[in-house]
Amino acid sequence: MDESAIPPDVLTRLRAVCLGLPEAYEEPAWVGTRWRVRKRTFAHVVAVEEGSTSVFARVSGADGPATVVTFRAAGDELQALREAGPPFFHAGWGRDVLGMFLDDDTDWTEVEELLTDSYCLLAPQKLRSLVDRPQLPGDD
Repeated sequence: MDESAIPPDVLTRLRAVCLGLPEAYEEPAWVGTRWRVRKRTFAHVVAVEEGSTSVFARVSGADGPATVVTFRAAGDELQALREAGPPFFHAGWGRDVLGMFLDDDTDWTEVEELLTDSYCLLAPQKLRSLVDRPQLPGDD
């Protein structure tokens, strides 16, 4: 499961969103590619190959091939997405980590909003304040 299994157009779109956020950076993860802010992962994309027994295959229920992105959510959005069903799933690690299948039907505007929210949950307030978006609970 290397980066080459992730569709290039998916990587291009995710990079545009993630690297457009203040001080965000990209790095290879143990599998796939992740985006971080101050050493905190706010997005992680992985290709699930056919017949895979990886943790991503298990938690998503994918038997491959599939591309999934994980991110963080909070509050009502976290609960709603956990209960929504496909293309969303609870990642099974961390109380606030969700996943989403990325395919031809993906709403990329929604992906941008979810990844921006994920970034804002983990970024320091100084960086969050540079992002044009509705205020999160607890932001002052």
